[in-house]
Amino acid sequence: MSDLGHQPGDGEFLGRITTEVVDSHIFKMGIDRQAKLNGFTPEMMGQLVEAYTRLDEDPALWVGVLYAWGDHFTAGLDLPRFAGNMERGIRSGDQGAMVDPTALGRACRKPVVSAVKGITYTLGIELMLGGDIVIAADDCRFSQLEPLRGIHAIGGATIRFVQRGGWGNAMYHLLTSDVFDAREAHRIGLVQEVVATGTELDRAMEVAARICRGAPLAVQATKASSARYLIEGHQAAIAAFGPTQAELATSDDFREGMASFVERRDARFLGH
Repeated sequence: MSDLGHQPGDGEFLGRITTEVVDSHIFKMGIDRQAKLNGFTPEMMGQLVEAYTRLDEDPALWVGVLYAWGDHFTAGLDLPRFAGNMERGIRSGDQGAMVDPTALGRACRKPVVSAVKGITYTLGIELMLGGDIVIAADDCRFSQLEPLRGIHAIGGATIRFVQRGGWGNAMYHLLTSDVFDAREAHRIGLVQEVVATGTELDRAMEVAARICRGAPLAVQATKASSARYLIEGHQAAIAAFGPTQAELATSDDFREGMASFVERRDARFLGH
């Protein structure tokens, strides 16, 4: 996996995922195979799994930002390179005990903000919906076009389109395999903000920095509570409120939060 920086032309055939730590706590993950519209190879998927696992497991990393080099987020999977796995029923992001970037297997506990632009097809939609917040450039073109290739989406689109957009909107876009724009994606709830092209990554970083103002354990508990409601249901989410709050109340960050409230100042959280 590459760390810090970008060398044009390096690794563009098989692609790569670049990583960078910004302001100590924000973990940038960049999709880089520009010559092929950032189409994913198995090597890239493996590196992205490693990056998400690092984000999840490193206590110093509080928020992830997923973005892409070049003019497009990703055209999706480079299908011929994944055909063998598809025939065996193997999902590309499911690599055992490691974190699944589509959050269908082991999900990342940390928030992930996605900055998308240009062509954002198939896996691109599933990656952004596997995260938490999406900032879209106004030149985005979205499509979940698997049926046009004789397959169906298995990276979460059939689930999360319904969760975020409702049945009718989900069926409209999933069954027609149409291309739709950022305004439509915002209308049905797939993206949270639409910004001028070229500013999407800066805005995603601003949102990530804002999240970092909160206590990281409390932020993670908030995400976990919402996920518990979706997966386990209403009563399970309610039952976990008390125990989770009691655990957070033993943390140093809770004590710092109380002190900052009494002293009328910004809190300085450390993540423990």
